[in-house]
Amino acid sequence: MANAPVQRMSQLMAKTLRDDPADAEVLSHKLLVRAGYVRRTAAGIWSWLPLGKKVLANVERIVREEMDAIGGQEVLLPALLPREPYEATGRWDEYGAELFRLKDRKGGDYLLGPTHEEIFTLLVKDQASSYKDLPVILYQIQTKFRDEARPRAGILRGREFLMKDSYSFDLADEGLAESYELHRQAYQRIFDRLGLDYRICAATAGAMGGSKSEEFLAPAAAGEDTFADCPNCDFAANTEAIGYEVQPVDGSGVPAAEEIPTPDTPTIETLAASLGVPASATLKNLLVKVGGEIVAVGVPGDREVDMGKLEAHFAPAVVELVTAEDFVGRPDLVRGYVGPQGLGEKVTYIADPRVAPGTAWITGANKEHTHAKNVVAGRDFEVDEYVDVVVVQEGDPCPKCGTGLRLDRAIEIGHIFQLGRKYTDALKLDVLGQNGKPVRVTMGSYGIGVSRAVAALAEQHADDKGLVWSKEVAPADVHVVAAGKALQTEVALEVSQKLAAAGVRVLVDDRTGVSPGVKFTDAELIGIPQILIAGRRAAEGVVELKDRKTGEREELPIEEALTRLMA
Repeated sequence: MANAPVQRMSQLMAKTLRDDPADAEVLSHKLLVRAGYVRRTAAGIWSWLPLGKKVLANVERIVREEMDAIGGQEVLLPALLPREPYEATGRWDEYGAELFRLKDRKGGDYLLGPTHEEIFTLLVKDQASSYKDLPVILYQIQTKFRDEARPRAGILRGREFLMKDSYSFDLADEGLAESYELHRQAYQRIFDRLGLDYRICAATAGAMGGSKSEEFLAPAAAGEDTFADCPNCDFAANTEAIGYEVQPVDGSGVPAAEEIPTPDTPTIETLAASLGVPASATLKNLLVKVGGEIVAVGVPGDREVDMGKLEAHFAPAVVELVTAEDFVGRPDLVRGYVGPQGLGEKVTYIADPRVAPGTAWITGANKEHTHAKNVVAGRDFEVDEYVDVVVVQEGDPCPKCGTGLRLDRAIEIGHIFQLGRKYTDALKLDVLGQNGKPVRVTMGSYGIGVSRAVAALAEQHADDKGLVWSKEVAPADVHVVAAGKALQTEVALEVSQKLAAAGVRVLVDDRTGVSPGVKFTDAELIGIPQILIAGRRAAEGVVELKDRKTGEREELPIEEALTRLMA
């Protein structure tokens, strides 16, 4: 093995902290800052210090090895990109306020790349002309930019982040399916090697477009995604991707709709309490604006509208909640008492599948302090479109087998898409087929959050003392601690040099004027897999070896400790 340099903490550009940062909300944010891995530069913008950069590089290495193993070719495209390709695909506007836009000195429009589908498509258009040039998988590991409205959770949700994005280009859908499966398997190997606990979940494509889409989610309390999995079958999905079929019922026996006075009941809670009925018997009607037009969204009163699902349905149009001003001059819209019956043609009415034809409801009567009961879908009002828009709840039936679903929070660490021809159509990417005629290329897009993976590892692999890295990603293999006396420091440095000569990566705490207790605390906070202590018996040629993960300690002769660590 090659000689590895020894990293000395007396020279390390990093300081550990005893207290959590004041703005830290999640575990990874607290520990990565306290252990000297990252430092905040501005809101959502982070600097990687030497130890953090080593961990980041190790994640990159694993990603590269597995991408190369499936035939991926690494490139590096610019982060500063021209407007025109994104305008051609519609994403210059679709991305909205999340896109960093800027002008050069000549007034030309540019953006900082949030993702690179357009630019990879144009690269292949420039380089590939024949079916003989395909299939091909290209990838890069590069900084991306998104102007997050509320950057939070340290490196988990930043405005600048490191991402691996890869793209497959195939002649036919069958080839796309093969490229997608290659990536799916590579991602499993990557996350297995990283030591992450993860789930593969059905997902929505969102602004990316395309058909089949799956997310790789790492369960963690700090996660921003909610996923559901079934305890009885293999179903797993991001809750935003879960939908149910409309199942009509027989409503022929329901009496005619009847208005009932309900003073001072503008909310579902006050209405249900006043009438002595469960909230599930009522029909909630949320008003939103889509492209300036009002849309009413009907859901059972005991459910909340999932704005993510609603926005995904109407994308790229922007969805906004109505304001008090929107009711002015609209006598058909009575705030707090809106019902779907009698809304008229001016308002589009969409409903959750639970508001199926034949179901009966208590809902607003479109009059102040008045509701209506026995209002039947399909008889007293029509639904323009059924869209599953409710927030999924624990115990909702599994769409595959009907068993109650379990919910958990998770961090998105990877996402794979079968894009199809969305981008190749927009940018006219054709190659000559075997018959000499042009063939429109089909694409896949596959992303891994490299910096997010570091945060996910910190969330999943930490204890009350600090970080706990696996050997694959740790910034060093061994953390050698000199307890403090000159002889102990001498032994620690000698041991470190022998380990380094054998190719073992070493971080040695050779700081003077720092108490043994602080050094031991820092070693546990930093989280390197093995801790070797040159302590009170160093003069006898005995050191202590501690496993950071298990906490097991053992006193060993120096040579035996070296043999074990070099194995």
